[in-house]
Amino acid sequence: MKIPIFQVDAFTSKVFSGNPAAVLPLDYWLDDGQLQAIASENNLSETAFFVNRGEYYQLRWFTPQTEVDLCGHATLAAAYVVMNKVNPKLREITFGTRGGELIVKKKDNLYSMDFPAHPPEPCQTPQNLLDAFDIKPQEVLASNYYMAVFKNEEEVRELNPYMTLLKELDRIGIIITAAGKQVDFVSRFFAPALGIPEDPVTGSAHCTLIPYWAQKTKKKKLKAKQVSQRGGDIYCELTGDRVIIAGNATLYMEGAITI
Repeated sequence: MKIPIFQVDAFTSKVFSGNPAAVLPLDYWLDDGQLQAIASENNLSETAFFVNRGEYYQLRWFTPQTEVDLCGHATLAAAYVVMNKVNPKLREITFGTRGGELIVKKKDNLYSMDFPAHPPEPCQTPQNLLDAFDIKPQEVLASNYYMAVFKNEEEVRELNPYMTLLKELDRIGIIITAAGKQVDFVSRFFAPALGIPEDPVTGSAHCTLIPYWAQKTKKKKLKAKQVSQRGGDIYCELTGDRVIIAGNATLYMEGAITI
């Protein structure tokens, strides 16, 4: 059996940057073991699978090790495939996911995703989180991820955390962030427990970052940059208990897998 596969660089307008995701349109769901095996074989931070349900697309995301409840960049990549390869007439689509209903709109070359906000709250800081960094963060908060706030952009760019300590945390990922020099804020994201030491650009992390920085800057619309090695640009907006996460996407590869 042959299945189409696309590799899309999300949150960028040029290849070799942003966050790559594999996207596979399916006629019906394969068993979970096959889905996980495909994601492991792809060896990207996320592989997205979707099935057309008529009024919406059912969407699932897998890392090389496990299925996850929410993923921003692979949602953007899946929307790119639907709107450019499956049904180019569409300008708005609804995804049904384990994390709830997600709506993606396309305007020009920008894809806007409507996600739930996950504002961070004060928390007791795990000692292994502090020990993982050579520089002490100014503040540590938590949502579904830990979030460590540092003094400036330079610290965020230069930090080289100890992954073995981050892997021991009781949350699946950690965001590090600071105010940006040319953007409102910068960030990086680590999830070694999911087999992702550092994620190039992390849409779901911005469900936490946007409400935090909106409150700090007193702005509803913000521009962000994830300052990983590949890097990516994110256009952000806080709308009540939702966030708008927008970015570009570009196609790197298309083909077929044989199973």
